[in-house]
Amino acid sequence: MCQDDDSLMRRTAAGEELAFQQLLARWQQPVFSFLAHMLSSVEEAEDMTQETFIKVFAQAGRYRPEGKFRSWVLRIAGNQARSVLRRRRILRWVDFNPAVHDHAATGPNPLQDLARRETSREVQAAVQSLPERQRQAVVLKRWQGLSYQEIAEVLETTVPAVESLLQRAADSLRQRLALLVEPASRKEQS
Repeated sequence: MCQDDDSLMRRTAAGEELAFQQLLARWQQPVFSFLAHMLSSVEEAEDMTQETFIKVFAQAGRYRPEGKFRSWVLRIAGNQARSVLRRRRILRWVDFNPAVHDHAATGPNPLQDLARRETSREVQAAVQSLPERQRQAVVLKRWQGLSYQEIAEVLETTVPAVESLLQRAADSLRQRLALLVEPASRKEQS
């Protein structure tokens, strides 16, 4: 029988380990994915995923079942990511799926594949250069598929503030990525 997250949290708060294991099975991958995009490090994402679920378990008794477990767990994960980023202070890009890049090109044009991967790295680096809250909003929208309302709940802000964060992020990304396209355009024209 598939139970909703609120029921599983009530059972977890009552000490049922099986309920917590079900929550973990359901939410571990989405939380890891979110953290991997925020931190650009598989190792740190794995560690912070564990820390997030330790906090979920520890705070189970204080959880208020309002059907918003997703927002609640991603808020905890976001706080974990911000702590890491504050400690790190220097952002860097680390491919979080090296297997994708460690294979020989199988497509008809290896140069196109290389260009696509380089573009992907540049986009990821541009996302990593955003201020923390903008980056978190972008990751929640783009890679987690959350609505503006859900993002507002995770970030503990308003929908208009989320819209503003995403607009500023889009403007920054557009500006940064335009700088990358501009030199390439000049090379093609010469």
